Amino acid sequence: MGERNLTLLTDLYELTMMQGYFKSNSNETVVFDVFYRKNPSDSGYAIFCGLEQAIDYIKNLNFSYDDIEYLRSLEIFGEDFLDYLSSFHFSGDIYAMPEGSVVFPREPLIKVIAPIMEAQLVETALLNIVNHQSLIATKASRICYAARGEAIMEFGLRRAQGPDAGIYGARAAVIGGCTGTSCVLTGKMWNIPVKGTHAHSWIMSFKDEYTAFKTYAELYPTACILLVDTYDTLKSGVPNAIKVFSEMRDNGVNMSYYGIRLDSGDLAYLSKEARKLLDAAGFVDAVISASSDLDEYLIDSLKTQGATITSWGVGTNLITSKDCPSFGGVYKLAAMWDKESNTFLPKIKLSENSEKITNPGNKTVFRIYDVVSGKIKADLIALADETFDEGKDLMIFDPIETWKKTLLTAGTYTIREMMIPIFHNGICVYDSPDVATIKEYCARELSTLWDETRRLVNPHKVHVDLSDALYDTKKKLLDNHGKH
Repeated sequence: MGERNLTLLTDLYELTMMQGYFKSNSNETVVFDVFYRKNPSDSGYAIFCGLEQAIDYIKNLNFSYDDIEYLRSLEIFGEDFLDYLSSFHFSGDIYAMPEGSVVFPREPLIKVIAPIMEAQLVETALLNIVNHQSLIATKASRICYAARGEAIMEFGLRRAQGPDAGIYGARAAVIGGCTGTSCVLTGKMWNIPVKGTHAHSWIMSFKDEYTAFKTYAELYPTACILLVDTYDTLKSGVPNAIKVFSEMRDNGVNMSYYGIRLDSGDLAYLSKEARKLLDAAGFVDAVISASSDLDEYLIDSLKTQGATITSWGVGTNLITSKDCPSFGGVYKLAAMWDKESNTFLPKIKLSENSEKITNPGNKTVFRIYDVVSGKIKADLIALADETFDEGKDLMIFDPIETWKKTLLTAGTYTIREMMIPIFHNGICVYDSPDVATIKEYCARELSTLWDETRRLVNPHKVHVDLSDALYDTKKKLLDNHGKH
């Protein structure tokens, strides 16, 4: 995988609109925002993910000879436009939140400032990349939260919707908090820990369960997790595992990581009974790992029931985000450069659905933290040239229910601008950290959320407010449209 030319990973209408701009000699510089409207899985937050791949996409944006020949074969594009595409490259600016950031609805995650033909072309691929990876990273963070600090391994490759979904989904899951993945290619590409045990077929291929366990233990004595539910978990699987562990101990084997895996049945009951058997045999440090269609709600329930599981393997429900299969990110025009006034003119999309009315203008995002706890108090979407002084009082308010106001007095809050430059004049000015560093950053980000916001059901909503200047700009546009 790595760097690939995904230039034609776009919807046809992006190209037909590009040709329309080209033919009309209309290529003004514009601002587009990538944002989403609703947190996935009824969560109180989301995790922004996919920036590294988005950067690779922009870097490799060019139409090959074969691309041009294919577009020519469609017989809808003029030769002058195809000639323009043959030397196409991205020349604009891109700002984004750091990958792994905690994010909230309606705030820009990525901002593209570029000639409209360029800005239009990149819409589809950016949404494809960010929507998928942000969805999986968010789901992973919820599952890891439910496990209350215990290890979560991602192993959904065989259930993912295709190779890319499995490969990049595993990367996103690790950023969201998973300790490793079963996907070897993901491990190779980003130096991510790869983990795994064995299948039921391994057990079934031997004359008996004990021989299968013993053979596996001899091959992998320092990473020996035995799958115990092929025949009968408590009457056969766990006793045979204990027999093998006893032989390993007696032979002086360094058993640095060992235990059992449960993949079916009543996981709460089986884990508690297995724990009793293992402890009675002196294997109190043996891992009890579990899989079997787990998600955050089932893990949370098992923890409540006192399950003695210490390591969790999550596949289908994580890699597909089964309960919420799409992130819902959108790409909307927010401003257009006006040569006469030498400034960006704000643009707004109207809708009868108030949630679909966009925030106009060239914007940035400020995050406000409580100075004592370090927790997020609110996010503030502002115009790009605005600044705020922590040494002064700050009044923030709900942009819909404007009577809901909070006065932040000087010294009680800190403020941080979230958007950082990624491309300038078509040149990448940002180095993506490695996945381990992004994962650490994401963990720090999650620690800034209040527990009430992280709870799985009915989480507390983090307020995303508008600055006075942005609110006034939006209100003026709405009022002007209302007069027509």
